[in-house]
Amino acid sequence: MMNGHKTEPAPPPPPPSATPRQLTEAKVMAEENGRQGEPCVRSKTGGILTKGDVVVLTLRLLCMATSVTAMSFMVTARQVSAASFYGFQLQLHSKWSFFYSFEYLVGVTATATAYSLLQLLIAGSRLLVKKSPVIPSRNQAWLVFAGDQILAYAMMSAGSAASGVANLNRTGIRHTALPNFCKSLDSFCDHVTVSIAFTFFSCVMYAAAAVQDVIWLSTH
Repeated sequence: MMNGHKTEPAPPPPPPSATPRQLTEAKVMAEENGRQGEPCVRSKTGGILTKGDVVVLTLRLLCMATSVTAMSFMVTARQVSAASFYGFQLQLHSKWSFFYSFEYLVGVTATATAYSLLQLLIAGSRLLVKKSPVIPSRNQAWLVFAGDQILAYAMMSAGSAASGVANLNRTGIRHTALPNFCKSLDSFCDHVTVSIAFTFFSCVMYAAAAVQDVIWLSTH
């Protein structure tokens, strides 16, 4: 008490506010959760994964898996056998490298495999190290979209060229009585057929990846 007046007690101190680091983390989480209305989940490594990121990673894995399968079946397509042609026994030795179209298919699928693996490594490094989205910018999305389009077209052309040679081996040249070589080279033809089928499937996967790129560009 001073001069007959009671001294008012000091007001309690305000509760401690959140630290700048907590505010920054909360702001980042809010921005990520509200980014284009996409639901987000936090991965075990601390990165933010949206449904769009999960779709992109899944398509990349499928693209690489189909490309590797197509390439593996083609490079193992080889066989030595014999066939009868007008009473003569012919020794047949068939290998994928004897056909330019098959070499082209192997080159395209190998390039596609390397491209998809690179995209997966880049996406993984962003998620694990930088804690950023799989596609960080529109420029990156345009580059990926161009690559997906080129590979989808290349896969279609390689599969079409290879299927033409495979059809020739089965039916022979028009107006020429050639035997069905696939009766004697059944293992070789089976490997080629599976490789061509997965090449077309890979074409569909890269086309789907290009569509996903367009969807991302339209919403960002």
